[in-house]
Amino acid sequence: MMVVELITGRTLDQGATVEEKLGEKYFNAVNYIELDEESFKQLGLKEGDRVKVTSDFGEVVVFAKKSDLPKGVAFIPMGPYANMVIDPSTDGTGMPQFKGVKAKIEKTTERVKTIKELLEAI
Repeated sequence: MMVVELITGRTLDQGATVEEKLGEKYFNAVNYIELDEESFKQLGLKEGDRVKVTSDFGEVVVFAKKSDLPKGVAFIPMGPYANMVIDPSTDGTGMPQFKGVKAKIEKTTERVKTIKELLEAI
C-alpha cells in the first residue's frame, strides 16, 4: 500500500467519448489510474493490474497504467471513477476540488465495476 496525491483532469480520450457515457470507449477512457514506474515496482504491479484507490471520500477499483508522473502523484481522468474518490464539496464554487486529494493505492483482485454499476451504487 502507498499514499499518493491524486489529481484528476480531462484527457483527449475522455473528452472524445463523453457523449456515450455507458459505452465501452468511454469506459476505457476513464477507468484507470496513472502511476510512475517506481510506484509500479513498489506495489508489485504490471500494466493492466487492478488497484483499489481509497480516499476520505470513497473508494474505487481501476486499472493501473504507467506514466511519467513524479513519484507520489497519481492521475485518474475526470469521470465516474475519479468522482468516487474526490471531495464532493464545492465550497460554494459549484465545482469540487479535482486536485490534491490524498489517496491510498493498493493492488487488488477485485474487478473494475462498469459505469452503470458505479452509478447505481451512488
